[in-house]
Amino acid sequence: MSIIKYRKIFYWFSGLLILCSIFSVSFWGLKFGTDFTGGSLLEFKTDGVRIEKSIVNDTLQNSGVDLGDFSLREAGDTGYILRSKNINLEQKAIVLSKIDAIDEKTVTETKFSDIGPTLGKELRSQAILAIILVSILIALYVAFVFRKVSKPVSSWNYGFITIVTFIHDVLVPVGLFSIMGHFAGVEVDTLFVVAILVVLGYSINDTIVVFDRVRENLMNTDENQRKSKFEDIVEKSLHDTWGRSINTSLTVFLSLLAIYFVGGEVTKAFSLAMIVGVVCGAYSSIFISSPLLVTIKKWQDKKAS
Repeated sequence: MSIIKYRKIFYWFSGLLILCSIFSVSFWGLKFGTDFTGGSLLEFKTDGVRIEKSIVNDTLQNSGVDLGDFSLREAGDTGYILRSKNINLEQKAIVLSKIDAIDEKTVTETKFSDIGPTLGKELRSQAILAIILVSILIALYVAFVFRKVSKPVSSWNYGFITIVTFIHDVLVPVGLFSIMGHFAGVEVDTLFVVAILVVLGYSINDTIVVFDRVRENLMNTDENQRKSKFEDIVEKSLHDTWGRSINTSLTVFLSLLAIYFVGGEVTKAFSLAMIVGVVCGAYSSIFISSPLLVTIKKWQDKKAS
């Protein structure tokens, strides 16, 4: 299969995914957790068998305490994590007593913490800044590494394409979580930011492997022939490396799939973000980043003529 020949199909597919993500984020936004908005986190467990989640949820709604738009997640074998608007110690005691009254279950508090709105806003700003800085630094690094193969495509274009694939690999999981937040109430927390940063590193690793093979094949080609054979060189480099990329991604994918289904409720959002990011990273490194080298080269030739 010629990836370069059918590159426009892959461009359209990725463009459609990105447009859907932008639409979702623009209209629905992200449902930020208490890590970013501020609020209280209460973790508790009961003796014996875990109380049914729907019962606990109804009890919290009818507790008489204003919890705001709270979320409830399973934790451990018999526990739950409650995220709500800021509550004081008296309100927390009322909540625990209401849960304790369910079938006379003994409730044990395991964790309680408050995050102020100022700290939440600061965490959100720092998370965005961290993603931007990582993207810029990696792009500069890529441009520096590929400075010796600046023909027929400038080394800065390798860095530019890296940023494009970053945007692609970040927007897709962000868009998915925006949709899930709107329809299923899934929240974005600091673990999601960690997942995005890991995906960035994983994505650039896959992209660098392909780019490095392009560089190697270019350096083994006569400089006068690099321009005329550039498309074939990129195609050959893709076929040399895509088996490795797919196998590596599949191994990581299966591991993350196990964490998603077998792991605890707390790690579900993190593992899902990683699963989507790994799939997008493998896809973009094969079907987007390297074909873009050929597209840029054709644009340069058209402009020069």
